[in-house]
Amino acid sequence: MAEAERIIGTPDSPEGAGAEPEQSSGPDSGSDSGSAGQQGEGARPRGKRRIAVLFAVAVFAYALDLISKMIVVAKLEHHAPIEIVGDWLRFEAIRNAGAAFGFGEAFTVIFTMIAATVIVVIARLARKLYSLPWAIALGLLLGGALGNLTDRIFRSPGVFEGAVVDFIAPKHFAVFNLADSAIVCGGILIVLLSFKGLDPDGTVHKD
Repeated sequence: MAEAERIIGTPDSPEGAGAEPEQSSGPDSGSDSGSAGQQGEGARPRGKRRIAVLFAVAVFAYALDLISKMIVVAKLEHHAPIEIVGDWLRFEAIRNAGAAFGFGEAFTVIFTMIAATVIVVIARLARKLYSLPWAIALGLLLGGALGNLTDRIFRSPGVFEGAVVDFIAPKHFAVFNLADSAIVCGGILIVLLSFKGLDPDGTVHKD
């Protein structure tokens, strides 16, 4: 009888008690859920670091633009232009009521609203940001938009109608400032990232 029970594998036998698939299912499922939790916890700090990079780049671009404009207004406005590279590049203080590079001077209020909208959109997009290149690109856009928006709000002739201070004057090209440069560089970087299929959340897609 004992021999028959050993062959059949009753619950009292070692074979019945050692069902390996049932024993291994519990630890495996716990390890999968633990691994997913660890990935979620790791993604949050990584996202916070990208947001920190975005705002660090924005603050740097904004501060550089603001300081350069203060120097230009104090030292260069109402003075003769300063030649940097002969006739090819010079510094010349100009008040621009239009958009970047002097376009659309009749739509100052509209450009002010556009700049404010861009800032809000970037701030909302930052919550889903997990890509370092996107953080740099959006930081440049944010810093540049804040730089020119500051001029729109605080400079004459009035609030939301202020003229932007431009001073970089290449030969045969429009006069611009560092905020314009930051916006253009950020825009070019975004186009390149989109062309490569890299999304702000860090995923890569292919059409």
